[in-house]
Amino acid sequence: MEKQPEIIEETTEIPEEFEEETKDKKKKEKSYEAIFNIYTSFNNTLVHVTDMSGRTLAKVSGGMVTKHSRLKANPTIGMFIAKRVEEKLKELEIKSLYIRIRAKTGNPAPGPGANAIIKSLSRAGFKTINILDTTRLPRGGPKKKGGRRGRRP
Repeated sequence: MEKQPEIIEETTEIPEEFEEETKDKKKKEKSYEAIFNIYTSFNNTLVHVTDMSGRTLAKVSGGMVTKHSRLKANPTIGMFIAKRVEEKLKELEIKSLYIRIRAKTGNPAPGPGANAIIKSLSRAGFKTINILDTTRLPRGGPKKKGGRRGRRP
């Protein structure tokens, strides 16, 4: 008589230890969105973070970070402002941001702190959904000072 090979049945049971891990991975972390308003002039930098309905979550300015008024618009101070805001947003579990940059009315470009803030936020791991320039444009208005030939040095 010939010997027949034994057939081993394979079981596809997953041990209980591994089942719990896969269930945890399936649960998605809730990520909240916020609006990140940056106002930069050449004298100061202000950051105001609101939720989608407009409620204030965090507010930091250059004067809260440094004592020297001449440094408030500095890119380095902008990084420290972003660091402070980042800590508050991490507590609130906010992962993605709509960024709005505003400069002084009529200025062609925002102040030096805006780019530094955005750069340090992206390094911190926040997802930027949109960057919008909300600088206001002058439409006529009162006569500018300086006379007919403008301001001379």
